[in-house]
Amino acid sequence: MSIDEIFDKALSGARIDAAEAKCLLTFSGNGKDGFAPGPGLTRLGMAADKICAAMHPEIYRTYIIDRNINYTNVCVSKCKFCAFFKPPGDKDGYVLTKDELFKKIEETIELGGTQILMQGGMHPNLDFSYYTDLLKSIKDKFKIHIHAFSPPEITHFAELNGNSISETIKELIDAGLDSIPGGGAEILTDRCRDETSPGKCSADEWLNVMREAHNLGLRTTATMMFGHVETMEERIEHLEKIRQLQDETGGFTAFIPWTFQPLNTAINVEPLGGFEYLKMVALSRIYLDNVKNIQASWVTQGAKIGQIAMRFGANDMGSTMIEENVVRSAGVSYRMDKKEIVSLIEDMGFTAKQRDLYYNAI
Repeated sequence: MSIDEIFDKALSGARIDAAEAKCLLTFSGNGKDGFAPGPGLTRLGMAADKICAAMHPEIYRTYIIDRNINYTNVCVSKCKFCAFFKPPGDKDGYVLTKDELFKKIEETIELGGTQILMQGGMHPNLDFSYYTDLLKSIKDKFKIHIHAFSPPEITHFAELNGNSISETIKELIDAGLDSIPGGGAEILTDRCRDETSPGKCSADEWLNVMREAHNLGLRTTATMMFGHVETMEERIEHLEKIRQLQDETGGFTAFIPWTFQPLNTAINVEPLGGFEYLKMVALSRIYLDNVKNIQASWVTQGAKIGQIAMRFGANDMGSTMIEENVVRSAGVSYRMDKKEIVSLIEDMGFTAKQRDLYYNAI
């Protein structure tokens, strides 16, 4: 099939396959001459923009005000791509006290936040009761959406308490968990995971956590961190696995691709720039025809590339990120407040609307 036929197929609403996705990535170039979007990248972006407009005919684009709270940085996984974790016993390891956590939540609410994204390391010495008690304590004190505990953490919790994944998620829901973030996906192939994060859950285990969560009525997001050891084919395989699970459950609210940041990590590669990032945003919009929302990742690429992503298939600018620690540990520290996010959206010709996790305007 020719490039023209693949674009026509995608724009007609038909589903493209992995081989066709590879053709689109190859056609759009490799960006080695810097950020100079040629006709291939431009055409890919235009196609993604048209598909996004068809899925989101509304005149607004969205953002959320929330805070990333890392309750601990102690982790036994030792992922090669992570600059944030500390091994058990490290002098810089920490576990937040409830008072510290509550102060962060209070500040979030004062700034108009409606959600906290709470994640941490796989701490070997915290009992499962620590996590359920933490959730209950937050819900007793605050009216806020708790988007917490990625699949690797939940797999770790299940091992701690000797229960199944489903039973573990049920207990977390009963304690106050509202939704699950898509962290820990990285690239959903075991070759990549064995090389970069052998202490973390497998690709099938990640997918199974999400499947069980969806079957219990919990909504989740899905992510992809690319630009480390994966191949082009593995990026597409990752998208295919997300699409297949979404066909099965319909439980993903959004997909968020972002680029790996290598500084202070054990993986020595050149960081990907805006060219490769925009390619994957556009392909994600075209390929994931059953995931309604694509989020721009200004946290790793900066405000202007995040803004351009709004014309490469993204319909959401993500979070104001009142606090973010993991990417900052890898040497990247972009910051934006509500005023700037609104301005970036409006400069692209849209109205800006604050949303909740379910993409309801608030």
